[in-house]
Amino acid sequence: MENTNEKKQQRVAEIQLTYKSNVKPSQRPKISGSKDAYNVLVENWDSSKIEFVEQFKVMLLNRANKVLGIFKVSSGGSTGTVADPKLIFAAAIKANACGIILAHNHPSGKSPAKPGGY
Repeated sequence: MENTNEKKQQRVAEIQLTYKSNVKPSQRPKISGSKDAYNVLVENWDSSKIEFVEQFKVMLLNRANKVLGIFKVSSGGSTGTVADPKLIFAAAIKANACGIILAHNHPSGKSPAKPGGY
């Protein structure tokens, strides 16, 4: 018979965080401003989708503002997509990123109306 004072061991799942890069640190692009970020994002965006569906991506940066990678958070329809903060932060943690840049496209080429209709 089991002693009532003994604690039962709880079974829980083991969590593993992994990040694998196939790019040497010396070959990673450095982001010094918004134009650098734009150029890297455009070069790595699927050109067949940039004017077709809205997508949300996160660029992950190390402490030296070098690009660790780009993670596609979501792909939606022609007028919107959903960006789940849990996925964004999970990607940043897995890559051990020190900085992130959030980006999404507008397939129509137009920005949405500003609040208040301005």
